[in-house]
Amino acid sequence: MSTVSHAVSDARTMLRRNLKHALRYPSMTISVVVMPVMMLLLFNYVFGGALGTGIGGVPKGDVDYIDYVAPGIILMAATSGAVATAVSVCVDMTEGIVNRFRTMAISRASFLTGHVVGSVIQTMVSITFVVGVALLIGFRPDATPVEWLAAAGLLTLLTLAFTWLSAAIGLVAKNPETASNIPLPLTFLPFLGSAVVPPESMPTGLRWFAEYQPFTPVIETLRGLLTGTEIGNSGIAALAWCLGLTLVGYLWARAAFRRGTR
Repeated sequence: MSTVSHAVSDARTMLRRNLKHALRYPSMTISVVVMPVMMLLLFNYVFGGALGTGIGGVPKGDVDYIDYVAPGIILMAATSGAVATAVSVCVDMTEGIVNRFRTMAISRASFLTGHVVGSVIQTMVSITFVVGVALLIGFRPDATPVEWLAAAGLLTLLTLAFTWLSAAIGLVAKNPETASNIPLPLTFLPFLGSAVVPPESMPTGLRWFAEYQPFTPVIETLRGLLTGTEIGNSGIAALAWCLGLTLVGYLWARAAFRRGTR
């Protein structure tokens, strides 16, 4: 067996291990799904009537506001998986399982690959569930099949970026509690973008931050793909942010894993 095929086989084994672990201990996965759904219901049914009247082009009433807020909450579902990834990686690092892996003839890269791919799969399943809930409560996208595929690709790329970042956080965290706390700002950062209200409605300083933070172009691109709003340069900026964050997270995780297993 060649080195590459050996590494692929080991990564597949690690992926199967992580998916089985998620099935046996589903509490973290369930919490990742529940929070975006609760946010979706909260903003649609509690704040939707008030917020919808302040957004240009959105008539009064929560049914129409769902078309604006749903893409932002769907993106939030993509970032929610960061907490579960960081915790699972940290648990493996602190409980000694990685040291046991070092005594075996397995590829070192397979450990991180299994975690990252497994987390991406779980997060995409969560996103699918959130989209289903949004459709049930009134979200009516007019996207073509190609636009749906483009939106799914963008969400997958964003999920991959934050999974690598959260894997690195899990590697450097001292304990699972710390690993669960560090990624939390990533989950709520979309609210300081255009997830629930346009940046134009914010004060000057916050508006500047909202316009130039990484989530806003991703949300605007996703909203444009699903509901037909103007995308402009947001698509290029969204891809640049996703690719850049993926590279940073991958290099950080690889360096942290080498230090941690030295």
